[in-house]
Amino acid sequence: MEFENQTAAIAENISEENELELAGLKEQNRLRTEKLNELKASGQSPYLQTKYPVTITAAEIHADFDKHENNNVAIAGRITSWRDMGKANFIDVRDNSGRIQVYVKTDDIGETAFAKFKTWDLGDIVGVKGFVFRTRRGEISIHATELVLLAKSLHPLPEKHKGLRDKEERYRKRYLDLIANPEVKDVFVTRSRILKEIRSFLDERGFLEVDTPVLHTLEIGAAARPFITRHNALDIQMFLRIETELYLKRLIAGGFDKVYEVGRIFRNEGMDSTHNPEFTSIELYQAYTDYFGMMDLIEEMYRFLCNKIIGSDTLTYKGIEIALGKPWVRMTMRESVEKYTGKTGVKGLELIQLFEEQVEPNLVQPTIIYDYPVENSPLAKRKADEPEFTERFEFFINTWEFGNAFSELNDPQDQRERFAKQVAEKKAQGANAEVDEDYILALEYGLPPTGGLGLGLDRLVMLLTDSASIRDVLLFPTMKPLADG
Repeated sequence: MEFENQTAAIAENISEENELELAGLKEQNRLRTEKLNELKASGQSPYLQTKYPVTITAAEIHADFDKHENNNVAIAGRITSWRDMGKANFIDVRDNSGRIQVYVKTDDIGETAFAKFKTWDLGDIVGVKGFVFRTRRGEISIHATELVLLAKSLHPLPEKHKGLRDKEERYRKRYLDLIANPEVKDVFVTRSRILKEIRSFLDERGFLEVDTPVLHTLEIGAAARPFITRHNALDIQMFLRIETELYLKRLIAGGFDKVYEVGRIFRNEGMDSTHNPEFTSIELYQAYTDYFGMMDLIEEMYRFLCNKIIGSDTLTYKGIEIALGKPWVRMTMRESVEKYTGKTGVKGLELIQLFEEQVEPNLVQPTIIYDYPVENSPLAKRKADEPEFTERFEFFINTWEFGNAFSELNDPQDQRERFAKQVAEKKAQGANAEVDEDYILALEYGLPPTGGLGLGLDRLVMLLTDSASIRDVLLFPTMKPLADG
């Protein structure tokens, strides 16, 4: 009973604290809005300013102080801290590159301008002109000669020491997360670098980047549920794509030898730490090679990326050292099941189940698992000597599946049979699936022997940035709407 009373008292105190905090935020909003309205009434709305002549960034000043000392500069950014010393104030201004201290003194900007400046708030976006100097304490700063209010923050920033720590709020209000936790930006800068390096890697090897349709007229492709929409002008139901594969292979049939697409994919399924309903995939196809060619390519690509982004071919993810530079382990699915379960001669659906349940959790170091049963590989070419298996592989790191690759099925008759079976299974589950006859027609005109590979960008970014959740590497992850109020 005593414990329950203590728990209730703690909960009551937390509730009271939350109510007081909310009341304080509302009062701040009211006061700041009043200031804005006064500015507008006097014709001094900050939103009348259309541009500001920025000449340098905070990082550039810090990087080469000797070059910029005593030079006149102009920066712009958000006020993140304020130290009031009467007629002389210090503020910190943060721009895209980082933070710099600004010294503001009445004698330098004038009493009228200084009085206006003192009405500003933390979070306001300002422009600053002045000269670069170093304070007596040795801090690189700007001695302000002119300040301009460029945008008013009507809400206070998260408290400096507490910051913005609630995960849900950070994901829902990414703009506030970036303001309160500037280091978060580093992940997304790295994401952009990774994508740039992937493009560079493929472009240098003769691949052509292309775009294919996001809206499809058929429910086809991978074993995933699509998002459904409607085209009003055509009065037809359409589906957001769940893969880019079939259109890319149409291009190989049309005469392109190497193509790839960085594509947004939509799958109407569950969410967890490694899944989001919309995500970015990279699919690539190369004529006149097979799945072994794709194995060599993906190993080379991951080593290239790791060296470019981390500066080494070995990385650490959540305390586990991952050796991307060493030759990756390659095992058939049957070999992997035998190794981790001791069972031999297993085929078909039983093999798939054993692999998923008892093998995948062991695949921490980079591992390629190949030769998948035909039952779960409707687009992969059959093995000539074992037609119940296909020339397909997936590669795993940290127990996660990172990508999927095939020697592409180019027999139109075999493809039609497998599509028909897949469609029948989907219809049995209530889907409105159809065979993609146009893709079959493309195969009938002739698809050369082709290797194809698809990988998820988001998991790769998680790995290279040591991020725990896919939501940490998506600027705006899918979130359940908040209840009213």
